[in-house]
Amino acid sequence: MTQASRPVSDSGRDDVVLPFAVEPLDVRGRVVRLGATVDAMLARHAYPAPIARLLGEAATLTVLLGSALKLEGRFQLQTRTDGVVDMLVVDFDAPDRLRAFARFDADAWQQAQAAQATSPAALLGKGHLAFTIEQGGDLSRYQGVVALNGQGLEDAAHEYFRQSEQIPTLVRLAVAQDISASGERWRSGGLMIQFLPDNSARMRMADMDPGDAPDGTPSHAVPEDDAWSEAKALAATVEDHELVDPALSSERLLYRLFHERGVTVYEAGAVRDMCRCSDGRIRDMLRRFTRQERLDMIGENGSIGVTCEFCSTHRSYDPAEFEAGPDITPA
Repeated sequence: MTQASRPVSDSGRDDVVLPFAVEPLDVRGRVVRLGATVDAMLARHAYPAPIARLLGEAATLTVLLGSALKLEGRFQLQTRTDGVVDMLVVDFDAPDRLRAFARFDADAWQQAQAAQATSPAALLGKGHLAFTIEQGGDLSRYQGVVALNGQGLEDAAHEYFRQSEQIPTLVRLAVAQDISASGERWRSGGLMIQFLPDNSARMRMADMDPGDAPDGTPSHAVPEDDAWSEAKALAATVEDHELVDPALSSERLLYRLFHERGVTVYEAGAVRDMCRCSDGRIRDMLRRFTRQERLDMIGENGSIGVTCEFCSTHRSYDPAEFEAGPDITPA
């Protein structure tokens, strides 16, 4: 744990999530900086740049939220919309594994380019965003859903916390390409702060009940807590380039934002690009198909080919090895 009351040395570390607290403002938060991890996920699919940026934002948001899981569990972000990008799926397997992919319509993408409608919000369109938490063991599965009505992922995250968690939250996301002599590499960064006071009396409700006043008397608005107002104002000063700057460590970024109040940083957690697909899982999946279904999967080379949507790994299997599997004709 480090008390950042003065500048700390630049660690220059990428692919980490750094928890922190600003105790005088009753604020907790996390900073995410992704380098090689997000570059590998985006580069292997050769997405058009605006779609890559959207998926980079989704991956960063997933790490910001999913890293709250400590030892085990899975956090998934998924969108289903009518936009050019009709599906985003990002999985974070605690404590550190991340994978992601985007599905988009090539014809719709060409039309969006021609209309210059390539912002993240325009690419998403309308539909819903779902957050799913599976904490492992005997713990129950939780899912929260928020409507997407033409807003980006930052605004959707804010809406989710207003509706589902009712925790005052601010999220900032940024994705960019770092261009150097060695080529172009994707980078992303994110900041999340939440107002979590220990003293319940400090929590102010947005509205107060009018009590015994006559029917129809409106609720009385209460000014937002000064501490949260200050925290939001400080966090809102962060620039996109600061979130993705490879020369600016997460510690120094937090010092820039909160040094007047004092910020405590905790042990950073690693993030890595790793898919959960495997030969064993795919073989188990193929055995669950009927013989006829497997015959329909055989390609021109006489094998069954399977390509993972997440990591793009292609595997080939001899149909003969599954002949002992189920041969059930669906009703």
